[in-house]
Amino acid sequence: MTPLSLGIFASANTTVNTSFESIATVTVGSGGAANVEFTSIPATFTHLQIRGISRSTRSATGDYIALQFNSDTGSNYAYHGFQGTGSSATAFGFATQTFVDIERAAGANATASVFGASIIDILDYANTNKYKTVRCLGGIDNNGSGDILFNSGLWQNTNAVTTITLKTQAGSSNFAQYSHFALYGIRSA
Repeated sequence: MTPLSLGIFASANTTVNTSFESIATVTVGSGGAANVEFTSIPATFTHLQIRGISRSTRSATGDYIALQFNSDTGSNYAYHGFQGTGSSATAFGFATQTFVDIERAAGANATASVFGASIIDILDYANTNKYKTVRCLGGIDNNGSGDILFNSGLWQNTNAVTTITLKTQAGSSNFAQYSHFALYGIRSA
């Protein structure tokens, strides 16, 4: 497969070239799934990006998505961000968490066939000299209502990321059928 190349203009005189290469995709089948997992991630890229659409079985209009690396369920994560609903805005931050909150799946009470959308960047995922940083833009439009969220997070571990697990934050809900996540590797010139 040929990577998608993008030229991003950094200034009038310089260009930063990057390329995105598909690593794996997951589409949830009938019956749903408790989590989505990407394993055996190669250490050959500079950064990773996950693009997803998701819906959960939680009895609400929305559900949060939790991200974990390398099966680490310890209190080694932190995250902060802000949320806007069109009529209000809130900010939040949490330390010593067991996941990074990466936002936002539609819940079972959302309008039928509505899915939340997320773009998740995992920076310097293979660098063993630093903690891993995550940033996410996500949201949901529930037929005119909904919200948008921008979060960033930290995994306080210097290990290279080889496995990514996504699950609904409520814990008792699943990803609904047709939820879809695609993992890309990003190479920098």
